[in-house]
Amino acid sequence: MLKDKIEADMREAMKAREQVRVATLRLLKSSITNAEKEKIRELSDDEVLDVVTREAKRRRESIDAFRQGGRTDLVDKESAELAVLEAYLPDRLSDDELATLVDQAIGETGATTPKQMGEVMKALMPKIRGRADGSQVSALVKSKLGA
Repeated sequence: MLKDKIEADMREAMKAREQVRVATLRLLKSSITNAEKEKIRELSDDEVLDVVTREAKRRRESIDAFRQGGRTDLVDKESAELAVLEAYLPDRLSDDELATLVDQAIGETGATTPKQMGEVMKALMPKIRGRADGSQVSALVKSKLGA
């Protein structure tokens, strides 16, 4: 399970005294524990992947905000944490791969208007879980449906 791998990697990082990795994995483990408390059960690998994706997205947003604010020290810190988190995410989809999956989802659902975007997203999101940014996918679906 992904959760077990994260815990094992955290112990390994502690032994190697890799402070950034330890801190990042502790925060990730805490987020996973909080999600488990909310659901009142242990998370599946897909749900753990969702937590990792959410944490990575937070780091990307922070990096953008810190860049705009001229805080290169915090950009470096967040970038290092993002690199740790990305090790647990599947490979990102290229623009061409994403466009192909969007076209397939539109074909499967028979969507032709922007009002049917929700159906397309519902069919598409399980296929791209953790491999593409939701806002990027949404924008692509909108453009393909003529919105």
